[in-house]
Amino acid sequence: MTDAATDRRLIVGPFNRVEGDLEVHLDVAGGAVRAARVNSPLFRGFERILEGRDPRDALVIVPRICGICSVSQSVAAARALEGLAGAAPPPNGLLAQEIMRAVENIGDHLTHFHVFFMPDFARAAYAGRPWFGQAEAGFKAAAGSAVREAVAARSNLFHVFGIMGGKWPHTLTIQPGGVSRAVDARDKVRLGAIVADFKRFLEGRLYGAPLETVAALAMPGELEAWRDHGPAGHFRLFLEIAADLGLDRLGRAYDRFLSYGTGLAPAGGIWQAGAAGALDPALIAEDHSHARMAGRERRHHPFDGSTVPDGADEDGYTWCKAPRLAGLPFETGAVARQLVGGQPLIRALAAGEGGTVRTRVVARLVELAAAVLDLGQAIRRLDVRDAWFTDIRLPDSGRAMGLTEAARGALGHWLRVEGGRIAAYQIIAPTTWNFSPRDSDGVPGPLEAALVGAPVADGERTPVAVQHIVRSFDPCMVCTVH
Repeated sequence: MTDAATDRRLIVGPFNRVEGDLEVHLDVAGGAVRAARVNSPLFRGFERILEGRDPRDALVIVPRICGICSVSQSVAAARALEGLAGAAPPPNGLLAQEIMRAVENIGDHLTHFHVFFMPDFARAAYAGRPWFGQAEAGFKAAAGSAVREAVAARSNLFHVFGIMGGKWPHTLTIQPGGVSRAVDARDKVRLGAIVADFKRFLEGRLYGAPLETVAALAMPGELEAWRDHGPAGHFRLFLEIAADLGLDRLGRAYDRFLSYGTGLAPAGGIWQAGAAGALDPALIAEDHSHARMAGRERRHHPFDGSTVPDGADEDGYTWCKAPRLAGLPFETGAVARQLVGGQPLIRALAAGEGGTVRTRVVARLVELAAAVLDLGQAIRRLDVRDAWFTDIRLPDSGRAMGLTEAARGALGHWLRVEGGRIAAYQIIAPTTWNFSPRDSDGVPGPLEAALVGAPVADGERTPVAVQHIVRSFDPCMVCTVH
């Protein structure tokens, strides 16, 4: 049934090339999306699994939330346990944790661009565009040459986990207090060689230019020059596509962003009304109004939160809660990190076009270049003669939080222990922020807002513009519902 202001309603999903199950319900009027509701249709319940267990069990269980960002989950759990103990790792231990987290995030950025996002432009719907032949040859799903090369490059980069973590995903090397596996001088040389080889791949195939040049981009005019006269590479191809399809006018949400920061790039904070500010985690609360969760009568700070499913609820339309900061929805991800960290190009794009599809992808690619440079420096800072681990003792009671960054954005764990057992454990993942439902004030989440105005052609059942917007967030639904 449709109302007078709605031409038709669409249910788009399940989405391929998205991690986990996702449906998007669209009201379409006048050839564009009038309203959207985002549904994470599967409940998992990791937070309930953790209740009653030894706090150290979190190190085994939480990485299983996701096969893509399991190291980030491990780091968040370790941070929470370190906070509970009131202790911190030695510099080497912290650096080793952050190197593994950074490698995972770098691999995710590469995968998202080549495997999840760019294949949309190799669709038959775009045949006839001047760039289509190049997009199809490089990025057609399961056949594009660029896809195969990127997968091979990521596989080689992940040898870092073989040296430092024993395996990936779900390494147990990351512990509260540092890492359980020391790196020797020979390992350090091998790690440096792996990163150098990955750097050469990016410079030769993705950018066609030194990473330093990409990381130093500062003005939107430089992007236009790169698009028109820049080196051949997938970055230039994306800029050509973005200009042709108007991706700089697609998918804008609230232009409010948050980042927790990391051990390698410690800047955490918010970006709101065109300016950076401090982030106060005490102002974070989850709203259950439109989630199929009990506890809808009030908003919950994560230390006071609950994850009790209520499948009979008629108002809820998703298993995703609605995190809010000071009562407002915020977007998180590479754009947030680059804005808070002061990257001039991303700040200029945010000031001009806002957080659009183009801004999200450019931020991810600029961050990828900078992150690989930071990774090389971090490996050089490892001191093989120093300690890697501090033995810590957990108290029988207390509470603590562990904040870090997954590739998709801000990841937080909130832990409460009573009698030596986990009394409560709450997780807010990046996609929980980005794909949150409406709250008790009826305010849509960031993706729901970003989809409003997306064009829908006559007869389109899975609008390509909607898919570009959804994938520009690099969503992970299994993390969303943990």
